[in-house]
Amino acid sequence: MQHALKWFAVFTTLIMVVVLLGGALVTKTESGAGCGDSWPLCHGELIPSDITFELIVELSHRLVSGLAGFTVLILSVWSWKKIGHIRETKFLALLSVFFLVLQALIGAAAVMWGQSDAILALHFGISLISFASVLLLTLLIFEIDKKFDAKSLVINKDMKFHMVGIIVYSYVVVYTGAYVRHKGASLACPEWPLCSNRAGGLPTTLHEWIQMGHRFAAGIIFIWIAYAAWRAIKHYKHEKVIYWGWIIAFILVSMQVTSGALVVITGLNLYIALVHALIISCLFGLLSYFLLLVSRSNTNIEVDSSSDQSLTK
Repeated sequence: MQHALKWFAVFTTLIMVVVLLGGALVTKTESGAGCGDSWPLCHGELIPSDITFELIVELSHRLVSGLAGFTVLILSVWSWKKIGHIRETKFLALLSVFFLVLQALIGAAAVMWGQSDAILALHFGISLISFASVLLLTLLIFEIDKKFDAKSLVINKDMKFHMVGIIVYSYVVVYTGAYVRHKGASLACPEWPLCSNRAGGLPTTLHEWIQMGHRFAAGIIFIWIAYAAWRAIKHYKHEKVIYWGWIIAFILVSMQVTSGALVVITGLNLYIALVHALIISCLFGLLSYFLLLVSRSNTNIEVDSSSDQSLTK
């Protein structure tokens, strides 16, 4: 039974990745209105009669999202029963279902009544939280923590600050990137890293400022993760999960910056744009695992303090 749960968790995680990429594909191909203002049906029909590319993209995304809803619900209930004794399991199960439902509701509202670009930009971020919750559930099911002995891990305040701060800030970066896409500002700045050859490379229009704002935010997270990785390499060689975790995070953020530049250089190549979305999903998942480690570390410190007090008495 445990073996079946592991495979189902992997399957659900992959489905969530497809949901994320599907949502990005809908946005990048401007297929959000592919089914008109009908939801969950397409143009009010169970089987659409007028097939277009936009309809196929939008309908496929809806079908995969519906499948994800069932698999996430099953995984949450299954995990609750089988590994509910693990402290984080029930919280992650509820989180994954809640944000997946919230994502679906925002998507449905956007189709039927329309939403501002600012609200639509939240859609990808909400999907990321649901994906990260499913990913962490999968890691718990595979008992990854036992392989790294994470239950005995103690993280100092400086590293905790980076782990918590970076994932919170990464959500801001994700939002700015999603806002760029929904605002249609992806190619507002034809040059990279500066906006253009005129005016010293500085933006002059609203869309250019939106694009450069995202680049600036991405630049900060690149520097921040590079610094955290340097700290991990210097001080956490004995803790493999932190040492290698930050190295992988730096590799991912470097790939993210590179793919972002290529999106501009190639004139919004669809495949590169999807890779860009995939990389940030992987990075956010890794940063979410760091957050779990911080929670574990706090528990370990409390346990150690209680033990010391008992010995003193």
